[in-house]
Amino acid sequence: MDRRTAKARSARREEGEEEIVRYLRSPEAIRERCGQLFSWVCEGNSKNFACDLTQLGKVADYVIEVIRTEYPNLDIPFHSRWRHFEVGGVRRVATLDPQLVGLSPADKAAAKFDLAIVSVLLDAGAGDKWHYDELETGLRLGRSEGLAVASFRMFCEGNFALNGLPQADAYRLQKLTEVELATGFQVNGENPLVGITGRLNLLQKLGQVIVTFPHLFGYHNPRPGNLVNYLLGKSENRQLAAATVLDAVLEGLSDIWPGRLEIAGVNLGDVWQHPAINDDGLVPFHKLSQWLTYSLLEPLQELGITITGLDQLTGLPEYRNGGLCVDLGLISVKNPEIFRTSHSVASEIIVEWRALTVILLDLIATTVRDKLGMSSEELPLVKILQGGTWTAGRKIAAELRTGGIPPIQIESDGTVF
Repeated sequence: MDRRTAKARSARREEGEEEIVRYLRSPEAIRERCGQLFSWVCEGNSKNFACDLTQLGKVADYVIEVIRTEYPNLDIPFHSRWRHFEVGGVRRVATLDPQLVGLSPADKAAAKFDLAIVSVLLDAGAGDKWHYDELETGLRLGRSEGLAVASFRMFCEGNFALNGLPQADAYRLQKLTEVELATGFQVNGENPLVGITGRLNLLQKLGQVIVTFPHLFGYHNPRPGNLVNYLLGKSENRQLAAATVLDAVLEGLSDIWPGRLEIAGVNLGDVWQHPAINDDGLVPFHKLSQWLTYSLLEPLQELGITITGLDQLTGLPEYRNGGLCVDLGLISVKNPEIFRTSHSVASEIIVEWRALTVILLDLIATTVRDKLGMSSEELPLVKILQGGTWTAGRKIAAELRTGGIPPIQIESDGTVF
């Protein structure tokens, strides 16, 4: 083989690998690969799970009951980090606004991007033993809400920026220490937080990575929030597709995830293997990246940007939505031993559970809309998640198990859930 032929083959291989990476980063790939596993399970091939779609109506009724309790007028906001900042009926973000006085609208949005990105990356499951005592309100908060408020207070105090302002910048994130994070989150021997080292590593890696993508995060003083400027440049006629936001998140942040699968040196992020999948055996989820995407939409809307294609993104395959499906009988466990042990996020059990959750959330959403007589434009998936399935999953877990723990336990390193 001459040098020219070898070079051409290498170029074609690289193009093919780049195409695979682009595909695995798309919402279409999430639904297609999860759909393959869903069909495989429904055909009776899984030793772990079965699905009972006759329970869809019952589950939809339960979700609707929760929605009407939480949002009687059906005016449901997006499922995003901003809801957690409002826990206890406290309008915390309003207390941030005075610190942003004098900034341009785009700079205010950049600060909110900084907050959302850092807070979401700190949002993996906290465990049922940790809590945060909020001095300002006297509230004791756990789980996602506690993590949100702890990160919000650290942000407002300037802990993530060299200049001490409510911002986050690359160089401060790289220098953040575990002692500083533990202090901000009130972690000690009596108040342990699952995966605190993993959370710190994510923020430090975020600081390193955003320097390497200046077109996304800025050439001078790189910040997570500078992504807002990139996205404004992608908008047309003040409109921006939700999938475009996800593309930017996956391009800019995929390298922060530790120990993940790679193709041609590209970190795939929240992508896992399962032998039932054709071709390459890979199943993408991008749970935290989609959660982050949902959380970036509201600051963009505040700038007058209309978000299109909301339902191109998928439901979030995490333990509240997945737990709802198990606890209400949509997913049944074939081997009771699954309930008695914890499982790696890379295990076939967790990959199957998450894939089923993605597809079932779409089916639940369709059934809920049919029962309420609403369209996908009136009630997009991101609102059903908020209204909704996530809250319902937490509610049924609290009814069934002490501490509201999920039905299936996952070994968390603080970087996936």
